[in-house]
Amino acid sequence: MPDTDIILSTFERAADACADPAPLIYDRLFARRPDFRPLFDMDTDGGVRGSMVQTCLEALLGVAEGAGSQRVIISAARFSHGGYGVEEGEFDLMFASIRDVFRDLLGSGWSAREEEAWANLLNRIAAIP
Repeated sequence: MPDTDIILSTFERAADACADPAPLIYDRLFARRPDFRPLFDMDTDGGVRGSMVQTCLEALLGVAEGAGSQRVIISAARFSHGGYGVEEGEFDLMFASIRDVFRDLLGSGWSAREEEAWANLLNRIAAIP
């Protein structure tokens, strides 16, 4: 099974396991980087966080499927997040947090091949300037 199909399968199975993974994703991100939490102090209703998760999911799928437009969006977001004090290498922690939450949601159903496909995808995203 090609990496794209594997990634799509994990998305579908994670969605079946959890209708809204955003709180789990942010819990994971903030566990890694508690200093990111204050960046969302003004997001009292969770709208910004939800929108960011949606954008990240679209970016992950787009890059997995080879959509060049998502590369441009990621590059622009990487640059704009610098204005919030999020350094280039830290930007990718959000994508890793999504992968880790999906892995947790799928538990023993997460395979070595899925781990490899996600590692490949995250490496491709990390290489986007």
